[in-house]
Amino acid sequence: PVQILTYLDGVAKVEETELKPRVGFLYPVLTHNISVLINATRERDSGQYMCTVNVVDDVTSTGKNVGVINLTVLVPPATPACQLHGNPAVGANVTLSCASAKGKPLPAYQWHRTAPTLQVFFPPAQDRARGTLKLTNLSLDMSGVYVCMAENRAGSAECSIVLEV
Repeated sequence: PVQILTYLDGVAKVEETELKPRVGFLYPVLTHNISVLINATRERDSGQYMCTVNVVDDVTSTGKNVGVINLTVLVPPATPACQLHGNPAVGANVTLSCASAKGKPLPAYQWHRTAPTLQVFFPPAQDRARGTLKLTNLSLDMSGVYVCMAENRAGSAECSIVLEV
């Protein structure tokens, strides 16, 4: 454990950590609310945080003066990369893939085909976890723009690819 913030004898002190310029008490400590604020959160700020309160001459039993919280910083998906695998010839099979380099929690992927022929794909052709779309027995009318949306609770991003059969 690394101490990041203290309040002792009326003085708040921020310890020398990478959080120093971004952390502080949300309210004046004497309001009895010792909530902590972290500005400009980063993924590496995720972790377990513990608050210990020690009051002079307090006879509180051990453990009741400690609060623990787990912080998970969510990260929206990075713009994914769309790729075509296989030879897009009539009668052939191809796989479209989509992958984001970042995202927490891991993004789910959704493929769809844009106008003029709108189409949404379902399993087993589409694998939402892996970001793949398998197109079998290609025909000329399967040509078009295919869009992949990478999405998690923190946001979304998309890429597209042109399939010319």
